Amino acid sequence: MATVSEGVAAANCGEMVMKVAEDQSEKKMNEKAVNGNEGNNEFAEIAVEVEPKTGISFPVKLSDGKQLNCSGLRKKSMIGISIKIYGFGIYADNEKVKDVMNCKIGKAPAKPTKEMYQAFIDSDVGMVVRLEIIYSGLTMSMVRKSFEEGIGAAIKKLTGGKKNNNLANKVLGQAKDNIKLTPGSIIEISRLPGFTLETKVMGEVVSKVESELLCRAFTYMYLGEDPFDKDAREKFGMSLLSLF
Repeated sequence: MATVSEGVAAANCGEMVMKVAEDQSEKKMNEKAVNGNEGNNEFAEIAVEVEPKTGISFPVKLSDGKQLNCSGLRKKSMIGISIKIYGFGIYADNEKVKDVMNCKIGKAPAKPTKEMYQAFIDSDVGMVVRLEIIYSGLTMSMVRKSFEEGIGAAIKKLTGGKKNNNLANKVLGQAKDNIKLTPGSIIEISRLPGFTLETKVMGEVVSKVESELLCRAFTYMYLGEDPFDKDAREKFGMSLLSLF
């Protein structure tokens, strides 16, 4: 016959088993809330990096696996006043970037070099520049003009002074002027394999152009010798170093 103390111990043991089962059940429920219920990722936690000059949060990885290598700010002077236009994050397929760096550069230099940036600019590695609008008075025609000027200048740099206005106009040339760009609006410009530049405005494809020169000129605006944000370029260079 079991003693009183043995009965108490058995009861305590039973309570412990029930408590463990409850904890495991609660853990599973929490995991579902994080990872999505039955494959639904609506509630999945996404790691982000905050761009310090703008406070904009950029996901550190896109759904296709491209990783955030830097973030920065595009400013423009209007009537003598510096205005924040948009924040941007630059993503790339880092495994393929690593192959390019090892092939073109070889041994890791002590600090980022012009040759490293140029190797990436000239490559056909997949890249996405994600823009988030800040300036409340921005219009599509203003964005179009800004890109035409920036890409036009980059083309001249890359070709020894030759202009190609027709090519420079193609990035946002098909985007309608009535598209409203409010703060928080997203524009994604992707460099796809095969030297194809694809532009999406709030998820809608507005242009898709196959041109090696256009892809190189677009990348040059952000990572060339006179970039939109020098700090962002430097951070991208450090990310390249980390891949050796």
